[in-house]
Amino acid sequence: MQSYNLTHLEELESEAIFILREVASQFEKPVMLFSGGKDSIIMFYLARKAFYPAKIPFPLMHIDTGHNFPETILYRDSLMKKTGETLIVKYVQDSIDSGIAIEEKGINASRNGLQTITLLESLEEGKYDCALGGARRDEEKARAKERFFSHRDEFGQWDPKNQRPELWNLFNGKKNNGEHFRVFPISNWTEMDVWQYILHERIELPSLYFSHNREVVKRNGVLLAKCDYIKLKENERWEEKTVRCRTIGDMTCTGVSESKSSSLEEIIAEVAATRITERGGRADDKRSEAAMEDRKKEGYF
Repeated sequence: MQSYNLTHLEELESEAIFILREVASQFEKPVMLFSGGKDSIIMFYLARKAFYPAKIPFPLMHIDTGHNFPETILYRDSLMKKTGETLIVKYVQDSIDSGIAIEEKGINASRNGLQTITLLESLEEGKYDCALGGARRDEEKARAKERFFSHRDEFGQWDPKNQRPELWNLFNGKKNNGEHFRVFPISNWTEMDVWQYILHERIELPSLYFSHNREVVKRNGVLLAKCDYIKLKENERWEEKTVRCRTIGDMTCTGVSESKSSSLEEIIAEVAATRITERGGRADDKRSEAAMEDRKKEGYF
């Protein structure tokens, strides 16, 4: 009998594909959350591998804050056109217009937190019983507490103290009416794994991930990119710097990093040398010590 020794990346890929297929077999109506960021892009490519030559057996959903980087939306639309997969776009603006969500006011206002309201509304409206996300355990301490299969109650909330054991790759997707699951196929991947896989598979990414010149302002230790949604304080000025994104989200809270890395190889070398966490430039994570965990308990990704 011929034996095969899988590489580290092949093991991670195999694990993620196994979980994606488990979702397709256990749930009646799953949906994959897609932001246009590198983690959701990898999950999308893994799903295409998992079910090839058939199409992905569930739609993708993007919760659009209306304050996205234009490059992200261009990439998203181009990818869907090229692959022919199904994308559902739900808008935070619609939640605001209907009175379900209330727009933040003030100099540091952001729509990032309002995504939770639109997401929960969209999952209930579509009667989805599982939402696949691209979160990883190494991103943030609250992420590290979560299982592959993360149970959410009838209000879409997460209880970190009440999670099901996952032994020998056995995943329990049983639920009561009104409840659903969040499933994270790339939980065991690190930021370095993601970049090495992107290099190995030659996956195309939004241009934001590579160094480019952009006007930015430094606020609370975070470099924010110039956009119509950020208003300057009296003592602030836009200045041009060579930057790139390590993570992509709402422009009002997604920090950029000074960097001259313009290739995948240079990014991998940069990630290997950095001592700043991937989400260290996310202003939304700095609102409190438990910002991410509080948002996840309320139904965030």
